Amino acid sequence: MFKINRSIRFTAVALFAILCPISPLFSMSAEQIVQKIDSLETFDTSYSEGTIITTDRYGQKTSTFIAYTRGAYDSLIEFTSVAERGQKILRTSGELFLFYPDANELIRLQGAALRQSLLGSDISYEDMTGEKDTLSDYDAALEGEGSFNGKDCYIISLTAKTRKVAYPRQTLYVDKETFVVLRGEYSTSSGRLLKEIEVISTMEVDGRTIASETQIVDTLKRDSSTRMIIDELNIDIDVDPSVFSLDNLTW
Repeated sequence: MFKINRSIRFTAVALFAILCPISPLFSMSAEQIVQKIDSLETFDTSYSEGTIITTDRYGQKTSTFIAYTRGAYDSLIEFTSVAERGQKILRTSGELFLFYPDANELIRLQGAALRQSLLGSDISYEDMTGEKDTLSDYDAALEGEGSFNGKDCYIISLTAKTRKVAYPRQTLYVDKETFVVLRGEYSTSSGRLLKEIEVISTMEVDGRTIASETQIVDTLKRDSSTRMIIDELNIDIDVDPSVFSLDNLTW
């Protein structure tokens, strides 16, 4: 019987591993990466307190807020700073409502209106309240790998399936280790850059890495940038379901 020399057999196996690496068989797909991002940013319930600092050619403005979330779709934000006190934003599945206490006015936003500036900042209503069900609205593709601020990243492109979203195209730099989106580029369907978002710092919450400070630049604004800071975050707490109702919004 013909016998293969062990050293030759090992060399053949090693050569096969080089020419036909097995790692892609075990790598994550774009859809799996996006699902991981959404899952890490979704809590059964949460309560947070935060600060929004906008700097432009007119100076600096600071606003504060509290926020409640429930699952992937529901959130309520209430501003606590003096100038905006009592203003609220309610996001439920597919709908967003604004409440202005001085005018006792309730406004519904949808589609491109979600890109409107929040309190004159570089943050839009979509940035602040976006639902954590990305694949319902976007097709995802893994464009490659790269690095951002010294972190190895997946580069993911998202293309909108419908016109109801605020940003038709997105490019995300996703930390391979933590799955935090370290940088996001948000564009029109023709590729015109609308917004850039970068994570400045993170925090650990229940074994997850969460962005704690983010810088947002609206490229359509001149000499303007905004920092959003999460000062406190508590998850999986008791939250009255009525918090996410329209009736509660107008109280």
